[in-house]
Amino acid sequence: MSNESKNQIIDRRGLMLIMSSPSGAGKSTISRALLDCEAELTMSVSATTRPPRPGEVDGRDYYFISVDDYHRMVANGEFLEHAKVFDNYYGTPRKPVEDALSQGRDVLFDVDWQGTQQIAENAEKDLVRVFILPPSVKELERRLYNRAQDSEEVVKKRMAKAASEMSHYFEYDYIVINVDVAESVANVRSILHAERLKRERQIGLHDFVTELCGEG
Repeated sequence: MSNESKNQIIDRRGLMLIMSSPSGAGKSTISRALLDCEAELTMSVSATTRPPRPGEVDGRDYYFISVDDYHRMVANGEFLEHAKVFDNYYGTPRKPVEDALSQGRDVLFDVDWQGTQQIAENAEKDLVRVFILPPSVKELERRLYNRAQDSEEVVKKRMAKAASEMSHYFEYDYIVINVDVAESVANVRSILHAERLKRERQIGLHDFVTELCGEG
């Protein structure tokens, strides 16, 4: 149990923490660190129509669904966001996220600016949007090459796309320039902790204050 859980007096509604960035800015590294140190934070699980890869588990890595189920869920408004990527469909099911929020747990999303816009249309009041920027274009390119995950051609494509992605920074609530990973993680944790204390998320606040006033 986290310190927050042990010290929680007032019930609160969870929040949706969206992290976006151009590829190579450090979003995935920061996200993993947050999940390791924030017990109340869980990663959202997407649904996909692609087949499972070796080692992937349904419900943990993805919800693996049929194309027919995907289209049915879209028609019924069961996704917070959805998109077709190459030949497969992806989407974030609404119900597991809503269940987590109602139980006071926070959900982390790793989506691009387009996914962020879709989610905002469906759940604006629960959102906390953080955009991760690199300290420079040169550093972004260096990180992409140092990852050794992509060919030079792919790196160039990612760099070409980065400017378009970064131009959407103004659609986010917070901007973190990732010079140092540890400092960036600390900054995002500060954002998370402050957002948890917002009055509108503390759903038991009215009754708590009423009781306090009655004790006077």
